[in-house]
Amino acid sequence: MLTAAIPAVVTLLAVLSPSPACATGSASTIAIAADSSTVCGVTYGPPSSVLCARPGDRASSFPIPPNISFSSISGGSASLCGLRSGGTAFFCWNASDSSATAFRPKRLYNGPYGLEELAVGAGQIASIDLGRTGVRWWRENRRFPSFANGSYSSLTSGQSFTCAVNTSNSVRCWGPLGDEIQEFFANSTVLRIYAGDNHACSIDTGGRVVCSNGQTPPSPNSAFEFRSLALGFNHTCAVRRTNGTVVCWDGVTGGEYAPVNMTAFELIVAGGNLTCGLTTANFSVLCWGVDRNNPAVARLPLPEILPGICISNQSSCRCGVFPNSENLCSGSEVICQRCDDLTQQSSPLSPPPPQFPPSSSSRTNRGWRAFAIIGSVGTFAGLCSIVYCIWVGICRRKKVHNSVQPTITASANGGPHTGHSSGTGGPSSSPFVSPSASRSRIFRRQGSRVMNRQRSGPSSFKDRAEEFSFEELAAATNNFSFETKIGGGSFGTVYKGKLADGREVAIKRSDTVPRTNKFQEKESAFQSELAFLSRLHHKHLVALVGYCEEKEERLLVYEYMKNGALYDHLHPKNGEESSVLNSWKMRIKVLLDAARGIEYLHSYAVPPIIHRDIKSSNILLDANWVARVSDFGLSLMGPESEGDHLSLRAAGTVGYMDPEYYGLQHLTVKSDVYGLGVVMLEVLTGRRAIFKDDDGNPTSVVAYAVPFVVAGEVGKVLDVRVGQPLQHEAEAVELVAYTAVHCVNLEGKERPSMTDIVANLESALALCEESHGTISSASISLASVD
Repeated sequence: MLTAAIPAVVTLLAVLSPSPACATGSASTIAIAADSSTVCGVTYGPPSSVLCARPGDRASSFPIPPNISFSSISGGSASLCGLRSGGTAFFCWNASDSSATAFRPKRLYNGPYGLEELAVGAGQIASIDLGRTGVRWWRENRRFPSFANGSYSSLTSGQSFTCAVNTSNSVRCWGPLGDEIQEFFANSTVLRIYAGDNHACSIDTGGRVVCSNGQTPPSPNSAFEFRSLALGFNHTCAVRRTNGTVVCWDGVTGGEYAPVNMTAFELIVAGGNLTCGLTTANFSVLCWGVDRNNPAVARLPLPEILPGICISNQSSCRCGVFPNSENLCSGSEVICQRCDDLTQQSSPLSPPPPQFPPSSSSRTNRGWRAFAIIGSVGTFAGLCSIVYCIWVGICRRKKVHNSVQPTITASANGGPHTGHSSGTGGPSSSPFVSPSASRSRIFRRQGSRVMNRQRSGPSSFKDRAEEFSFEELAAATNNFSFETKIGGGSFGTVYKGKLADGREVAIKRSDTVPRTNKFQEKESAFQSELAFLSRLHHKHLVALVGYCEEKEERLLVYEYMKNGALYDHLHPKNGEESSVLNSWKMRIKVLLDAARGIEYLHSYAVPPIIHRDIKSSNILLDANWVARVSDFGLSLMGPESEGDHLSLRAAGTVGYMDPEYYGLQHLTVKSDVYGLGVVMLEVLTGRRAIFKDDDGNPTSVVAYAVPFVVAGEVGKVLDVRVGQPLQHEAEAVELVAYTAVHCVNLEGKERPSMTDIVANLESALALCEESHGTISSASISLASVD
């Protein structure tokens, strides 16, 4: 076992005393601020917050604010920066002070572009735009450009340079030392590049390590011996591909040493004279110095750290998903499994394969092997398809219908369309803008399509739902007694039940009607919901437990949502109001939860899934007040192309339905956006989607609220039960209101994507958290970290 004795700790602290060396950084879940030997890591969520510790300090680790989810962190000489999950913002902390309480967050960035791969150098902070359209810098002091256009990966920063790899596997560097570093790698084709203090090393497409200052591994540098590197002031460490062990070498003497014997690591980082790694065995953090004879290994008092960066685009995991990563990331995001061979794990820019000098016979053998592998995969896929078709066609003996098209008859005046004309001050055909210039661009319009493609991927699958007998479910609900009835859905009545094993569930029972068109609609709704919920899994979608099909009985069994529907809290029948939902922070959180669930349907399912009935009564709240989208009886597979639509008769709930859908019969994912926009206005105003005004005339919440929001008078329509928002809450509520106005635009193409909506709601919730003491307003600077 590796232990740190007191003499070893003393030695380590002496070795790691602040020096003129500057730490370097790349995006990771561990980072080092070299001047103070502070090591921080991203912990399991939710939220995936940042905790820090110092080698030799036997005290427990200390958290640093804000208490929100971070995807990655990066360290410099005296500072640390963390990229917020989703890439919408990043915060930095000054780690030069030895006091843990000195870590005050300073927000350097908050939209409008999504970011990834944050890399902190001595002073500069660099990041790649989400979608890989270019590199941006902060605190560059005119030594770096503010933006460099192009598609890059493997971003890393040293003392006075930043480097990245472009699509042709060439190294591009910026800064005072940039030209020198770039010139060294001019004739190399590179997979990854890593920065030290004043030098850089790469792993080229042949799998070999090459360093700008000659610090190549002293031992034979065989192809793909190492899978990652970490560079400090004047030393380099590498993780072996075969077993995850670490070897280091000194740039001065050239001596090689193994500081932690045979311990396997998931990743390592370096800064100054310190190197730290995350162990494979238990995700703990070990650190060591540069003394070959006494590296002074110390285990830091940090909790388990994420073994990799959580990403939303599962399809970019070329070598599979890290085991249990869905739970580690606490949501629909995953951690990519590291590849056994770097030729497979090359950057998303798809560099060419490694160049070896093969003989003609070896090329032929590889060709036959590739043919055999492809043939085997194709054969296996074909067999799976045959087995699936037999199971669906013979065992199920029925077709699963995803399309259900009940007819909604609009009223003579257009139903909810009333009040949307320009004469009433409602949305026009042009996109809404806020009355203030600060809100004139609240959506990342230019990058939304790129972002959607970046974040899209296959849906998450789960085990097939349980099949219950009708007798079991009747017993669970006391024979479907009136006392157990808790609501209704798109095709039946919902009852609260308790299964024989003690699980509390909600049971939706289809109305038993003769075999007519109505029955076929109910049957289609049942099959639709069963089909969708059997394959989708997300913490903001109501989970399906099981189902029952016996004769004409159709029942679906869900996990029980203890706190009921959002609608019932906004519009209580008995006059009792929810104290939990009578805060703006909580209401915005519920909206964000629901938006994340819908974003999952739109961006992660291929093709996207259109819910078709987004409304407050279909947003349920569990025991922890986490919101989940429910009722998929009307859901459909959407068109593959973003600009396409489905042409079919309107279905849904009056007041929440997309005007383009019920007017032109054009259904798109933006139809769900409209429904969520109505829910947002419902949450802000406390008014029903359709309600009677002071004169007793029916009106929509859209026609009621939108004119006030556009006029900059949001406060006049807010729910009086919640009270006027505080200073930072007011900005958050205003952002939600403007977002809602864009969502209910008459033209679907002018509405934001769900990704944009989630980003805005996250920003709004962060503002509310500031006003509740999570972040001191005095500690936040949008201009500079200095």
